[in-house]
Amino acid sequence: MAEICSVCGLPDELCACENIAREQQDIRIATTKRRYGKVVTIITGIDPTDIDLDDLARFLKNKCAAGGTVKDGIIELQGDHKKKAIRALKEKGYTNISE
Repeated sequence: MAEICSVCGLPDELCACENIAREQQDIRIATTKRRYGKVVTIITGIDPTDIDLDDLARFLKNKCAAGGTVKDGIIELQGDHKKKAIRALKEKGYTNISE
């Protein structure tokens, strides 16, 4: 017997909770300068209860070929990666992205 999702009530094979959560995120991407003139790309607005930030950060770091971290619900990427991050997030299924 198939397992039932506790959130949407559909079988796990048909569960759409993750896709719905992706569409509801209001993501903002900005760059700031840090110590010694280093540029950091900041990604905010992702709800950590709906989306696993560590997995998303790992995905973005691989796509942007950069280092980074997750701090207090904010993803930080080393360098100016606005365009690459937007492209990667759209590829992953996020639609509401602003700069």
